[in-house]
Order: sequence, then structure tokens, then C-alpha cells
Amino acid sequence: MIVYQKAFALAMNIFAITTKFPKEETYSLIDQIRRSSRSVCGCIAESYRKRKYLAHFVSKLTDADMENSETSVWIEFSYACRYITQEEYFSLGKKRRGRSNVRRYDRTSR
Repeated sequence: MIVYQKAFALAMNIFAITTKFPKEETYSLIDQIRRSSRSVCGCIAESYRKRKYLAHFVSKLTDADMENSETSVWIEFSYACRYITQEEYFSLGKKRRGRSNVRRYDRTSR
């Protein structure tokens, strides 16, 4: 699935960027942003496996959308704390917005 590949690429991009964050953020911001970005992939994979059951399928896609929104919040904090550049901020934002339309697209394509 293309959306899974994009989510995976973003999670790996976030991993690479967060390796440069200050050590004091290891158990707070770094853990949160990595967890939420990786969870998007997990939820998408689960939704694909449950695609035969519409309610479960939609539920998992909704969870993926929720995790994507949480990732957005942590990216906002990263930018506000000056851990990422403006270029990184806008690049990550563009990639996140590309994934947020997935749930709506899948619902209407059925």
C-alpha cells in the first residue's frame, strides 16, 4: 500500500531527525514522536488485514489518523523548541498532510 510506504518513510525520517535532539528529550519528546509516527504504520497494517470487516477497517484507519494528528503535535513542539529547522518542519508537515487524507479516501472508495 502506498500510504503505508509513505507512513514508514516519514517514521524513518522522524527517527533520523530525532537522533539530533538533546539527550534530556530522550524519554519525553523523542519517545512520543517516534512512537506516534510508528503507530501510524501499525494501524494502517492492521486496517488492511481487517478490510473484510468494515467497522474494524474504519476503526483502525481512524486510529491511524489519530496517531498522525499526535505526530503533528510533537512536530509542532520540536519546531517551537528549535530542535528542527523551518525547512524540516515544512517538509515533515507536507508528508503528514499527505497521509491525513487516507481515511477519507478509503471511506469514499468503498
